[in-house]
Parts: sequence; C-alpha cells; structure tokens
Amino acid sequence: NAGTEADVFISVYGERGDTGSRQLLRSQKSKKFLKGQTDIFAVEAVHLGCLYKIVIGHNGLGSGNGWFLEKVVIEDPITDLDYTFLCHRWLDQGQDDGKIARELPVTDASTFPGSKLKLVGRRTWAAEKWKFQKGITLQFYNRLTRGFICLYPDNTVDALGDKKNKHGKVFSMWMYA
Repeated sequence: NAGTEADVFISVYGERGDTGSRQLLRSQKSKKFLKGQTDIFAVEAVHLGCLYKIVIGHNGLGSGNGWFLEKVVIEDPITDLDYTFLCHRWLDQGQDDGKIARELPVTDASTFPGSKLKLVGRRTWAAEKWKFQKGITLQFYNRLTRGFICLYPDNTVDALGDKKNKHGKVFSMWMYA
C-alpha cells in the first residue's frame, strides 16, 4: 500500500526560477507510482540553472491515495548533472504527519556526483597547488587596513599588514556567508 493512484504534481526550483506546478502524466511504465517501482518522466522547462528544491505532492483523490516516496532524481541534460531530493516519508493524510505535499531540498552530494567531483577537485588542485610549494609566502590584501597579511613558509603570520610591501599583489577575494 505504498503506491498511489492520485494525481501527482511537482514544482522544480532553481537559481533562474521555477517550473510552476506540473502534473506527472506519462511514465515509461504502463502503471505509475506502484510500490517499489522507479518511474521516469520527461518534464519540459526552460533551463533553471542550479536546482535547490522541489515541491512534490498529490491531490489526495482515488482509492489508496497514500504514497511513500523514497526520493526524486532530476537529470539536467544541459549540464549533465543529477540532482537528488531525498524524502523517505509518507504523503498521506492518514500516515506520518498527514501531509500530502512535501518541500524537499537538494541533497548536497548530488551537486557534484562521483566522477564530476573528482574532476572538479583535480581542476581546483591544478589551479591552487602553487600555494603549497616549499618557500612560498602568501600575501592577502586587507581592504580595511589597506595592508598585506602575510603567511610565511615557516608557518608564521604577519596579521598587522605591511603597508609598504613592494612585492604584494592586490587580488579581489569575495566571501559569502
């Protein structure tokens, strides 16, 4: 009794907007939303950029309308990324908390699945490894003090910022929290 005969709807949210509510009509299976079954749907939409959440639910109509949803995976054909949204809960007025719709955030690990994470790591290391070579002094410009903060090879730090450092280079660094 974990499947449903109700009409299921999904809204997908990304950095560039959302799809609005879409009914999941045609699965590649002859009967959709059965217990233990994976259903695949094609949803046409403009490219939403990086996805961050979905809202999925059903209309509660039909016999046996309660539904246990394990997860939703969305494959982005443009970026070739998979986004995973874990649920592991009932969408049922008579089970769990009684909700028939759920808002699910993207699972962090799905942003860079498997081999993509390794590729991103290799590219990042190739661009940043010079900082960790023996004898390198790292210098960061502090806009507040208008001086350089230096990290020396002997693990000492000059946090006061030498304003007259002739070898310092100014880079813009943005940190978002």
